[in-house]
Amino acid sequence: MTGKIFSPGKLLLTSEYVVLDGALALAVPTKWGQEFFFEEIQNGNPVVYWEAFHQGQLWLKAAINYKTWEIVNANFQKPAEFILKVLKNVQQLPSTQFQGDSTYHLKTNLQFPADYGLGSSSTLMNNLAEWAGIDAFVLNELSLGGSGYDVAVAKEKSAILYQNTAESRIIHPILFSPKFKDELIFIHLNQKQDSREGINHYRSKAKSPQLIEIFSSLTSEIMKAEDIGLFSELMEVHERKLSEFLGIKKVKEHYFEQCPVFVKSLGAWGGDFVMSRKFPGFEDYFSGKGFHRFFSWDDLIS
Repeated sequence: MTGKIFSPGKLLLTSEYVVLDGALALAVPTKWGQEFFFEEIQNGNPVVYWEAFHQGQLWLKAAINYKTWEIVNANFQKPAEFILKVLKNVQQLPSTQFQGDSTYHLKTNLQFPADYGLGSSSTLMNNLAEWAGIDAFVLNELSLGGSGYDVAVAKEKSAILYQNTAESRIIHPILFSPKFKDELIFIHLNQKQDSREGINHYRSKAKSPQLIEIFSSLTSEIMKAEDIGLFSELMEVHERKLSEFLGIKKVKEHYFEQCPVFVKSLGAWGGDFVMSRKFPGFEDYFSGKGFHRFFSWDDLIS
């Protein structure tokens, strides 16, 4: 049996960090994602041959015996150990896979640069879960943790409103294509932020139900914004309130103090992508600051 699965990457537009504590969040899928190719051969040899490609270039190759859960061989040990852990979780959930003695040839291809932070792990979790017929959120929780919004985007292949509380996980696939989308831009900050480090900093802060409600309300207002002016104001409010709570300078203060428009962090603060809007000479402005990778909405968002 052979086949292919694709999951899109993601960008979190609102409620970064506070989505972990139940704030309503808006996230959108990217055109780039991760492909997953699978082949099962019933031959009595219980081995997984794993190949991971990055933008078409092979970087990880491993063979794993799934009866003994031993790495037979690998060109990089640590990544192979992570793959072993995830595949073992797949088997134990339980799954329809790794129950007999077939050989599996599994191949992934990440379509975007690794430092873009668009969801290399979440797309992998969803691809494996779809292939194995298991719950992607449970697999993600066992393997990585996190709020799960990124897995939800990969699963729904759509923009979503997402809220994960102690009582329930709410996922609303939506069409989010603002009238002013052609005025929006996404700029990469030339580095990938360590999201776990950012999450640990956030978790160290005392939070209140009022804080969560503030960002849930902002998400709702941002969703309904009809023009770029209001949208920009709401994004500035969002950035300021989260900056005050985290005790971290806004990205605009770090890199873009003289920028005449809003600049908002997306996801973990300090790296990956930020969102802004076009203004006369914006290409020269951002390039002059050393940021040459910027994209329009239609370049990046699915």
